[in-house]
Amino acid sequence: LESIYPDSFTVLSEKPTTFTITVTSEAGENDETVQTTLKFTYREKYPDETPLYEIVSQENLDDNDVTDIIKLLEQQAEENLGMVMIFTLVSAVQEKLNEIVDQIKTRREEEKKQKEREAEEEEKQRFHGTPVTIENFLNWKAKFDAELLEIKRKKMKEEEQAGKNKLSGKQLFEMDHNLDTSDIQFLEEAGNNVEVDESLFQEMDDLELEDEEDDPDYNPVNLDSD
Repeated sequence: LESIYPDSFTVLSEKPTTFTITVTSEAGENDETVQTTLKFTYREKYPDETPLYEIVSQENLDDNDVTDIIKLLEQQAEENLGMVMIFTLVSAVQEKLNEIVDQIKTRREEEKKQKEREAEEEEKQRFHGTPVTIENFLNWKAKFDAELLEIKRKKMKEEEQAGKNKLSGKQLFEMDHNLDTSDIQFLEEAGNNVEVDESLFQEMDDLELEDEEDDPDYNPVNLDSD
């Protein structure tokens, strides 16, 4: 074993015989690898009884991969009972790691294709929209009518509230009786200081007013006449 795995074989103890072997997969598409370190311990009657084995470390393997490797070791150990089997067990794990690298490649390709399909579908939705069916049209119509009704309700409520807040002249006088004498009070306070711009008024002589007696339609008896 030491000559077969010179760079990855490490003896931990002689009694009982315990050692580790690090197994690395072949490089994947992007030079990625997966790796695990297996620990073996010979039992007293090995190889007539299976050795003890466990995974002491791993790189780039998920929990399902680790579980599959343990099951593989158990199967191979039972099938090779009575024969020296460490090389067989390690070789089986080596093949499994190579399969995992290939699976990672396949999984990534599937994920890439899935993302492309989703992006393509999203692009179709953006330009073509959702196909109209009777069901989704009725759902949209019900939602649209509800929103429109709510807008009308809010508008009516605002108009009603505005009408309540707008006071008539009578209501203003009833609320503030000082308004009854406000104009008189203003004139009294102004006294003789009220200024009148006489230019705003025309001279009576300048006004072309017809004499009522000169009006042929004038009738002092008939007040309703023109």
